[in-house]
Amino acid sequence: MKGEVSTNSSEKILTAATQIAQAHGYGGLNLRTLAEEVGIKAASLYYHYPSKADLAAAVAKRYWEDSAATLEALLVDTPDPIACLRKYPDTFRKSLANDNRMCLCSFMAAEYDDLPDIVKKEVQTFSDVNVAWLGKVLQAAGIVGSKEAKRRALAIFSAVAGAQLMARSRSDIKIFDTLIGTYRDSGLLPA
Repeated sequence: MKGEVSTNSSEKILTAATQIAQAHGYGGLNLRTLAEEVGIKAASLYYHYPSKADLAAAVAKRYWEDSAATLEALLVDTPDPIACLRKYPDTFRKSLANDNRMCLCSFMAAEYDDLPDIVKKEVQTFSDVNVAWLGKVLQAAGIVGSKEAKRRALAIFSAVAGAQLMARSRSDIKIFDTLIGTYRDSGLLPA
Protein backbone atom coordinates (compact mmCIF):
# COMPACT_ATOMS: atom_id res chain seq x y z
CA MET A 1 0.00 0.00 0.00
CA LYS A 2 2.81 2.42 0.85
CA GLY A 3 4.42 1.86 -2.58
CA GLU A 4 1.08 2.61 -4.23
CA VAL A 5 0.76 5.91 -2.38
CA SER A 6 4.34 6.77 -3.36
CA THR A 7 3.62 5.92 -7.00
CA ASN A 8 0.44 8.01 -6.99
CA SER A 9 2.32 10.96 -5.47
CA SER A 10 5.12 10.60 -8.01
CA GLU A 11 2.59 10.51 -10.82
CA LYS A 12 0.80 13.62 -9.55
CA ILE A 13 4.14 15.41 -9.18
CA LEU A 14 5.26 14.49 -12.71
CA THR A 15 1.93 15.50 -14.24
CA ALA A 16 1.85 18.87 -12.47
CA ALA A 17 5.54 19.51 -13.14
CA THR A 18 5.04 18.78 -16.84
CA GLN A 19 2.22 21.31 -17.08
CA ILE A 20 4.29 23.95 -15.27
CA ALA A 21 7.36 23.30 -17.42
CA GLN A 22 5.31 23.45 -20.63
CA ALA A 23 4.02 26.85 -19.60
CA HIS A 24 7.11 28.30 -17.88
CA GLY A 25 10.13 26.12 -18.72
CA TYR A 26 12.79 24.84 -16.38
CA GLY A 27 13.34 28.27 -14.88
CA GLY A 28 9.66 28.52 -13.98
CA LEU A 29 9.58 25.17 -12.26
CA ASN A 30 9.26 26.29 -8.64
CA LEU A 31 9.25 23.37 -6.22
CA ARG A 32 7.23 25.14 -3.49
CA THR A 33 4.54 26.11 -5.98
CA LEU A 34 4.56 22.59 -7.38
CA ALA A 35 4.17 21.08 -3.90
CA GLU A 36 1.21 23.38 -3.20
CA GLU A 37 -0.41 22.44 -6.48
CA VAL A 38 0.00 18.73 -5.79
CA GLY A 39 -1.15 19.15 -2.20
CA ILE A 40 1.97 17.95 -0.42
CA LYS A 41 4.68 19.58 1.65
CA ALA A 42 7.74 20.82 -0.21
CA ALA A 43 9.90 18.47 1.87
CA SER A 44 7.86 15.56 0.53
CA LEU A 45 8.89 16.48 -2.99
CA TYR A 46 12.49 15.79 -2.07
CA TYR A 47 11.52 12.29 -1.00
CA HIS A 48 10.56 11.57 -4.61
CA TYR A 49 13.08 13.83 -6.36
CA PRO A 50 16.19 14.90 -4.43
CA SER A 51 16.66 18.05 -6.51
CA LYS A 52 15.00 20.27 -9.07
CA ALA A 53 17.38 18.82 -11.66
CA ASP A 54 16.29 15.27 -10.82
CA LEU A 55 12.64 16.27 -11.12
CA ALA A 56 13.16 18.09 -14.41
CA ALA A 57 15.14 15.16 -15.83
CA ALA A 58 12.33 12.77 -14.84
CA VAL A 59 9.75 15.07 -16.42
CA ALA A 60 11.75 15.42 -19.66
CA LYS A 61 12.43 11.67 -19.79
CA ARG A 62 8.75 10.88 -19.31
CA TYR A 63 7.91 13.45 -21.98
CA TRP A 64 10.19 11.97 -24.64
CA GLU A 65 9.13 8.42 -23.75
CA ASP A 66 5.47 9.42 -24.16
CA SER A 67 6.32 11.20 -27.41
CA ALA A 68 8.15 8.13 -28.73
CA ALA A 69 5.15 5.96 -27.85
CA THR A 70 2.81 8.44 -29.57
CA LEU A 71 4.92 8.40 -32.72
CA GLU A 72 5.10 4.61 -32.80
CA ALA A 73 1.34 4.40 -32.23
CA LEU A 74 0.89 6.78 -35.15
CA LEU A 75 2.76 4.31 -37.37
CA VAL A 76 0.57 1.45 -36.18
CA ASP A 77 -2.67 3.39 -36.58
CA THR A 78 -1.62 4.97 -39.88
CA PRO A 79 0.49 2.46 -41.80
CA ASP A 80 0.87 4.79 -44.79
CA PRO A 81 4.14 6.69 -44.17
CA ILE A 82 3.00 9.74 -46.16
CA ALA A 83 -0.12 9.99 -43.99
CA CYS A 84 2.08 9.66 -40.88
CA LEU A 85 4.22 12.56 -42.04
CA ARG A 86 1.09 14.62 -42.63
CA LYS A 87 -0.06 13.93 -39.07
CA TYR A 88 3.33 14.56 -37.43
CA PRO A 89 2.79 18.32 -36.84
CA ASP A 90 -0.34 17.48 -34.84
CA THR A 91 1.87 16.01 -32.11
CA PHE A 92 3.17 19.55 -31.52
CA ARG A 93 -0.14 21.28 -32.16
CA LYS A 94 -1.73 19.49 -29.19
CA SER A 95 0.43 21.47 -26.77
CA LEU A 96 -0.69 24.76 -28.29
CA ALA A 97 -4.31 23.64 -28.13
CA ASN A 98 -3.78 22.99 -24.40
CA ASP A 99 -3.76 26.55 -23.05
CA ASN A 100 -1.07 27.75 -25.47
CA ARG A 101 1.57 25.46 -23.99
CA MET A 102 4.69 24.36 -25.83
CA CYS A 103 6.35 21.06 -26.32
CA LEU A 104 8.18 20.67 -23.03
CA CYS A 105 11.51 19.73 -24.57
CA SER A 106 11.36 22.58 -27.08
CA PHE A 107 10.76 24.99 -24.21
CA MET A 108 13.64 23.54 -22.21
CA ALA A 109 15.91 23.56 -25.26
CA ALA A 110 15.52 27.35 -25.32
CA GLU A 111 16.98 27.36 -21.78
CA TYR A 112 19.73 24.89 -22.69
CA ASP A 113 22.67 26.85 -21.29
CA ASP A 114 20.99 27.02 -17.89
CA LEU A 115 19.99 23.36 -17.67
CA PRO A 116 21.80 20.82 -15.50
CA ASP A 117 23.54 18.11 -17.52
CA ILE A 118 21.04 15.40 -16.56
CA VAL A 119 18.21 17.54 -17.96
CA LYS A 120 20.18 18.41 -21.11
CA LYS A 121 20.58 14.70 -21.84
CA GLU A 122 16.83 14.10 -21.71
CA VAL A 123 16.05 17.19 -23.80
CA GLN A 124 18.53 16.04 -26.45
CA THR A 125 16.96 12.59 -26.44
CA PHE A 126 13.58 14.11 -27.29
CA SER A 127 15.10 15.68 -30.41
CA ASP A 128 16.95 12.47 -31.26
CA VAL A 129 13.75 10.40 -30.97
CA ASN A 130 11.84 12.77 -33.24
CA VAL A 131 14.59 13.02 -35.84
CA ALA A 132 15.11 9.23 -35.90
CA TRP A 133 11.37 8.62 -36.30
CA LEU A 134 11.07 11.21 -39.06
CA GLY A 135 14.09 9.77 -40.86
CA LYS A 136 12.65 6.27 -40.71
CA VAL A 137 9.26 7.41 -42.01
CA LEU A 138 10.76 9.60 -44.74
CA GLN A 139 12.70 6.59 -46.01
CA ALA A 140 9.65 4.31 -45.77
CA ALA A 141 7.70 6.85 -47.82
CA GLY A 142 10.42 6.86 -50.46
CA ILE A 143 10.88 10.61 -50.11
CA VAL A 144 14.60 10.39 -49.34
CA GLY A 145 17.28 7.74 -49.20
CA SER A 146 19.28 6.85 -46.12
CA LYS A 147 21.97 9.47 -46.84
CA GLU A 148 19.47 12.35 -46.87
CA ALA A 149 17.09 11.08 -44.18
CA LYS A 150 18.70 12.72 -41.16
CA ARG A 151 19.15 16.13 -42.84
CA ARG A 152 15.55 16.21 -44.02
CA ALA A 153 14.30 14.94 -40.65
CA LEU A 154 16.23 17.70 -38.85
CA ALA A 155 14.74 20.29 -41.19
CA ILE A 156 11.20 19.05 -40.55
CA PHE A 157 11.68 18.80 -36.79
CA SER A 158 13.18 22.31 -36.65
CA ALA A 159 10.47 23.79 -38.83
CA VAL A 160 7.60 22.26 -36.84
CA ALA A 161 9.15 23.23 -33.48
CA GLY A 162 9.75 26.73 -34.85
CA ALA A 163 6.15 27.01 -36.02
CA GLN A 164 5.04 26.11 -32.52
CA LEU A 165 7.27 28.78 -31.05
CA MET A 166 5.94 31.44 -33.42
CA ALA A 167 2.32 30.51 -32.70
CA ARG A 168 2.87 30.48 -28.95
CA SER A 169 4.57 33.87 -28.98
CA ARG A 170 1.44 35.33 -30.57
CA SER A 171 -1.06 33.12 -28.66
CA ASP A 172 -2.49 32.21 -32.05
CA ILE A 173 -2.69 28.57 -33.10
CA LYS A 174 -3.72 29.69 -36.61
CA ILE A 175 -0.12 30.82 -37.14
CA PHE A 176 1.02 27.25 -36.53
CA ASP A 177 -1.52 25.94 -39.02
CA THR A 178 -0.52 28.53 -41.61
CA LEU A 179 3.17 27.72 -41.26
CA ILE A 180 2.54 23.98 -41.51
CA GLY A 181 0.52 24.69 -44.68
CA THR A 182 3.46 26.67 -46.04
CA TYR A 183 5.83 23.78 -45.30
CA ARG A 184 3.47 21.50 -47.23
CA ASP A 185 3.23 23.95 -50.14
CA SER A 186 7.04 24.21 -50.30
CA GLY A 187 7.52 20.44 -50.26
CA LEU A 188 9.23 20.20 -46.86
CA LEU A 189 6.24 18.19 -45.60
CA PRO A 190 4.04 16.05 -47.82
CA ALA A 191 0.87 17.82 -48.99
